[in-house]
Amino acid sequence: MPNPTASIIVIGNEILSGRTQDVNVQFLASRLGGMGISLREVRVIPDIRATIIDTVNELRARFDHVFTTGGIGPTHDDITSPCIAEAFGVPWEPHEPTMRMMQAHYAPGEFNAARQRMATLPRGARPIENPVSMAPGFSIGNVHVMAGVPRIMRAMFDALAPELEGGLPVKSVTMHAERLLEGSLADPLERIQMEFPDLDIGSYPFERPDGRRGVALLAKGTDDDALEAARLRIEALIGSLGHTPIAGEPAP
Repeated sequence: MPNPTASIIVIGNEILSGRTQDVNVQFLASRLGGMGISLREVRVIPDIRATIIDTVNELRARFDHVFTTGGIGPTHDDITSPCIAEAFGVPWEPHEPTMRMMQAHYAPGEFNAARQRMATLPRGARPIENPVSMAPGFSIGNVHVMAGVPRIMRAMFDALAPELEGGLPVKSVTMHAERLLEGSLADPLERIQMEFPDLDIGSYPFERPDGRRGVALLAKGTDDDALEAARLRIEALIGSLGHTPIAGEPAP
Protein backbone atom coordinates (compact mmCIF):
# COMPACT_ATOMS: atom_id res chain seq x y z
CA MET A 1 0.00 0.00 0.00
CA PRO A 2 1.48 3.41 -0.93
CA ASN A 3 2.39 5.86 1.78
CA PRO A 4 -0.04 8.69 2.57
CA THR A 5 0.72 11.93 0.73
CA ALA A 6 0.99 15.47 2.00
CA SER A 7 1.37 19.08 0.95
CA ILE A 8 2.43 22.17 2.89
CA ILE A 9 0.98 25.64 2.49
CA VAL A 10 3.19 28.41 3.89
CA ILE A 11 0.98 31.45 4.42
CA GLY A 12 2.38 34.93 4.92
CA ASN A 13 3.29 38.14 3.12
CA GLU A 14 6.43 38.31 5.25
CA ILE A 15 7.76 35.13 3.60
CA LEU A 16 7.07 36.37 0.08
CA SER A 17 8.65 39.77 0.78
CA GLY A 18 11.85 38.21 2.10
CA ARG A 19 11.44 39.79 5.51
CA THR A 20 11.16 36.39 7.19
CA GLN A 21 13.00 33.23 6.19
CA ASP A 22 10.92 30.07 6.31
CA VAL A 23 12.49 27.19 8.26
CA ASN A 24 9.30 25.21 8.85
CA VAL A 25 9.26 23.32 5.55
CA GLN A 26 12.58 21.60 6.23
CA PHE A 27 11.41 20.51 9.68
CA LEU A 28 8.08 19.20 8.40
CA ALA A 29 9.61 17.45 5.39
CA SER A 30 12.05 15.59 7.62
CA ARG A 31 9.47 14.62 10.24
CA LEU A 32 6.85 13.55 7.69
CA GLY A 33 9.37 11.44 5.79
CA GLY A 34 10.35 9.66 8.99
CA MET A 35 6.68 8.91 9.63
CA GLY A 36 6.15 7.50 6.15
CA ILE A 37 4.08 10.45 4.90
CA SER A 38 5.32 11.49 1.46
CA LEU A 39 5.58 15.25 0.99
CA ARG A 40 4.61 15.97 -2.62
CA GLU A 41 4.16 19.73 -2.86
CA VAL A 42 4.87 23.02 -1.07
CA ARG A 43 3.09 26.30 -1.80
CA VAL A 44 4.01 29.74 -0.46
CA ILE A 45 1.05 32.10 -0.67
CA PRO A 46 0.11 35.60 0.54
CA ASP A 47 -2.39 36.63 3.20
CA ILE A 48 -5.15 36.99 0.62
CA ARG A 49 -8.52 35.47 1.42
CA ALA A 50 -9.38 34.07 -2.02
CA THR A 51 -5.88 32.64 -2.50
CA ILE A 52 -5.95 30.85 0.86
CA ILE A 53 -9.42 29.40 0.27
CA ASP A 54 -8.70 28.27 -3.30
CA THR A 55 -5.32 26.75 -2.41
CA VAL A 56 -6.66 24.85 0.61
CA ASN A 57 -9.59 23.45 -1.38
CA GLU A 58 -7.36 22.43 -4.28
CA LEU A 59 -4.73 20.67 -2.19
CA ARG A 60 -7.05 18.97 0.32
CA ALA A 61 -8.73 17.27 -2.63
CA ARG A 62 -5.40 16.02 -4.00
CA PHE A 63 -3.48 14.90 -0.91
CA ASP A 64 -4.15 12.83 2.18
CA HIS A 65 -2.87 15.60 4.46
CA VAL A 66 -2.48 19.36 4.09
CA PHE A 67 -0.36 21.24 6.64
CA THR A 68 -0.55 25.03 6.83
CA THR A 69 1.80 27.33 8.72
CA GLY A 70 1.24 31.00 9.49
CA GLY A 71 -1.59 33.44 9.89
CA ILE A 72 -3.28 32.25 13.09
CA GLY A 73 -2.13 35.02 15.46
CA PRO A 74 -4.15 37.86 17.02
CA THR A 75 -3.68 40.65 14.46
CA HIS A 76 -5.89 41.88 11.63
CA ASP A 77 -3.82 40.18 8.91
CA ASP A 78 -3.98 36.75 10.62
CA ILE A 79 -6.80 35.49 8.43
CA THR A 80 -5.95 31.81 7.99
CA SER A 81 -8.49 30.49 10.50
CA PRO A 82 -11.59 32.25 9.09
CA CYS A 83 -10.44 31.37 5.57
CA ILE A 84 -10.24 27.68 6.49
CA ALA A 85 -13.77 27.91 7.87
CA GLU A 86 -14.93 29.42 4.58
CA ALA A 87 -13.09 26.76 2.58
CA PHE A 88 -15.00 24.06 4.48
CA GLY A 89 -18.29 25.97 4.39
CA VAL A 90 -18.69 26.13 8.17
CA PRO A 91 -19.04 29.03 10.63
CA TRP A 92 -16.00 30.59 12.29
CA GLU A 93 -17.05 30.78 15.90
CA PRO A 94 -15.75 30.84 19.50
CA HIS A 95 -14.52 27.40 20.59
CA GLU A 96 -15.81 27.33 24.12
CA PRO A 97 -13.31 24.85 25.67
CA THR A 98 -10.44 26.87 24.18
CA MET A 99 -12.01 30.12 25.33
CA ARG A 100 -12.20 28.79 28.89
CA MET A 101 -8.65 27.43 28.81
CA MET A 102 -7.15 30.67 27.51
CA GLN A 103 -9.20 32.85 29.84
CA ALA A 104 -7.87 30.85 32.80
CA HIS A 105 -4.33 31.28 31.47
CA TYR A 106 -4.39 35.10 31.39
CA ALA A 107 -4.65 37.51 34.28
CA PRO A 108 -8.06 39.17 34.75
CA GLY A 109 -8.68 41.67 31.97
CA GLU A 110 -5.86 40.42 29.74
CA PHE A 111 -7.93 38.00 27.66
CA ASN A 112 -8.85 40.78 25.26
CA ALA A 113 -10.60 40.67 21.89
CA ALA A 114 -7.35 40.03 20.00
CA ARG A 115 -6.55 37.00 22.13
CA GLN A 116 -10.13 35.77 21.91
CA ARG A 117 -9.62 35.74 18.14
CA MET A 118 -7.08 32.92 18.63
CA ALA A 119 -9.75 30.87 20.44
CA THR A 120 -12.14 31.26 17.50
CA LEU A 121 -12.10 28.19 15.23
CA PRO A 122 -14.04 26.68 12.34
CA ARG A 123 -17.01 24.71 13.62
CA GLY A 124 -16.01 21.06 14.01
CA ALA A 125 -12.29 21.77 14.24
CA ARG A 126 -10.17 19.73 16.63
CA PRO A 127 -7.65 21.88 18.56
CA ILE A 128 -3.93 21.08 18.29
CA GLU A 129 -2.27 21.63 21.67
CA ASN A 130 0.20 24.49 21.97
CA PRO A 131 2.31 24.11 25.14
CA VAL A 132 4.43 27.16 24.27
CA SER A 133 1.88 29.99 24.16
CA MET A 134 -1.46 28.22 24.78
CA ALA A 135 -3.33 29.42 21.64
CA PRO A 136 -3.95 26.18 19.72
CA GLY A 137 -3.72 25.21 16.11
CA PHE A 138 -6.44 22.96 14.77
CA SER A 139 -7.33 20.16 12.39
CA ILE A 140 -10.45 20.01 10.28
CA GLY A 141 -10.91 17.17 7.83
CA ASN A 142 -7.45 16.43 6.43
CA VAL A 143 -6.17 20.00 6.94
CA HIS A 144 -3.86 20.74 9.88
CA VAL A 145 -3.42 24.42 10.71
CA MET A 146 -0.36 25.50 12.70
CA ALA A 147 1.49 28.64 13.72
CA GLY A 148 4.27 30.18 11.64
CA VAL A 149 6.63 30.84 14.57
CA PRO A 150 9.02 27.88 14.31
CA ARG A 151 9.21 26.84 17.97
CA ILE A 152 5.43 27.02 18.31
CA MET A 153 4.86 25.15 15.05
CA ARG A 154 7.23 22.40 16.15
CA ALA A 155 5.46 22.05 19.50
CA MET A 156 2.13 21.84 17.70
CA PHE A 157 3.41 19.21 15.30
CA ASP A 158 4.75 17.15 18.20
CA ALA A 159 1.26 17.24 19.71
CA LEU A 160 -0.37 16.36 16.38
CA ALA A 161 2.02 13.65 15.21
CA PRO A 162 0.60 10.73 17.27
CA GLU A 163 -2.76 11.21 15.54
CA LEU A 164 -1.33 10.96 12.01
CA GLU A 165 -1.42 7.62 10.24
CA GLY A 166 1.81 7.12 8.36
CA GLY A 167 3.43 4.40 6.32
CA LEU A 168 6.89 2.99 5.75
CA PRO A 169 9.59 5.49 6.79
CA VAL A 170 11.32 7.21 3.88
CA LYS A 171 15.07 6.57 4.07
CA SER A 172 17.98 7.77 2.00
CA VAL A 173 21.53 6.82 1.11
CA THR A 174 24.12 9.28 -0.17
CA MET A 175 27.47 8.91 -1.91
CA HIS A 176 29.65 11.79 -2.99
CA ALA A 177 32.89 12.44 -4.83
CA GLU A 178 35.11 15.47 -5.06
CA ARG A 179 35.98 16.97 -8.47
CA LEU A 180 33.15 14.96 -10.03
CA LEU A 181 31.21 16.91 -12.70
CA GLU A 182 27.44 16.62 -12.82
CA GLY A 183 27.37 16.65 -16.62
CA SER A 184 29.17 13.32 -16.76
CA LEU A 185 26.41 11.67 -14.71
CA ALA A 186 23.29 12.48 -16.70
CA ASP A 187 22.91 9.41 -18.89
CA PRO A 188 24.18 6.72 -16.48
CA LEU A 189 22.19 8.19 -13.58
CA GLU A 190 19.04 8.14 -15.69
CA ARG A 191 19.64 4.44 -16.36
CA ILE A 192 19.95 3.78 -12.61
CA GLN A 193 16.70 5.67 -12.04
CA MET A 194 14.97 3.50 -14.65
CA GLU A 195 16.35 0.41 -12.94
CA PHE A 196 14.85 1.53 -9.60
CA PRO A 197 11.57 3.29 -10.51
CA ASP A 198 10.27 3.25 -6.92
CA LEU A 199 13.23 5.29 -5.65
CA ASP A 200 13.92 9.00 -6.04
CA ILE A 201 17.47 9.41 -7.31
CA GLY A 202 19.15 12.78 -7.72
CA SER A 203 22.49 14.53 -8.08
CA TYR A 204 23.44 17.62 -6.08
CA PRO A 205 26.59 19.64 -6.86
CA PHE A 206 28.41 21.12 -3.87
CA GLU A 207 31.09 23.74 -3.36
CA ARG A 208 32.72 24.44 -0.03
CA PRO A 209 34.51 27.58 1.23
CA ASP A 210 37.85 25.72 1.34
CA GLY A 211 37.64 25.03 -2.41
CA ARG A 212 36.30 21.48 -2.30
CA ARG A 213 33.69 20.85 -4.95
CA GLY A 214 31.99 17.84 -6.47
CA VAL A 215 28.64 16.07 -6.61
CA ALA A 216 26.56 14.17 -4.06
CA LEU A 217 24.30 11.39 -5.35
CA LEU A 218 21.24 10.48 -3.30
CA ALA A 219 18.72 7.65 -3.46
CA LYS A 220 15.55 7.92 -1.38
CA GLY A 221 12.71 5.47 -0.79
CA THR A 222 11.08 2.95 1.53
CA ASP A 223 12.61 -0.34 0.32
CA ASP A 224 15.85 -1.16 2.17
CA ASP A 225 16.97 -3.77 -0.36
CA ALA A 226 16.39 -1.44 -3.31
CA LEU A 227 18.24 1.35 -1.53
CA GLU A 228 21.27 -0.85 -0.92
CA ALA A 229 21.27 -2.09 -4.51
CA ALA A 230 21.03 1.48 -5.78
CA ARG A 231 23.86 2.54 -3.47
CA LEU A 232 26.10 -0.14 -4.95
CA ARG A 233 25.21 0.96 -8.48
CA ILE A 234 25.96 4.60 -7.63
CA GLU A 235 29.23 3.64 -5.99
CA ALA A 236 30.24 1.67 -9.10
CA LEU A 237 29.23 4.57 -11.35
CA ILE A 238 31.43 7.02 -9.47
CA GLY A 239 34.33 4.59 -9.63
CA SER A 240 33.84 4.01 -13.37
CA LEU A 241 34.28 7.75 -13.93
CA GLY A 242 37.68 7.69 -12.25
CA HIS A 243 36.67 9.18 -8.89
CA THR A 244 36.71 7.85 -5.35
CA PRO A 245 33.18 7.28 -3.96
CA ILE A 246 32.75 8.49 -0.37
CA ALA A 247 29.75 7.43 1.74
CA GLY A 248 27.50 10.11 3.16
CA GLU A 249 27.10 13.82 2.61
CA PRO A 250 30.18 15.99 1.95
CA ALA A 251 31.51 17.71 5.03
CA PRO A 252 30.51 21.38 5.41
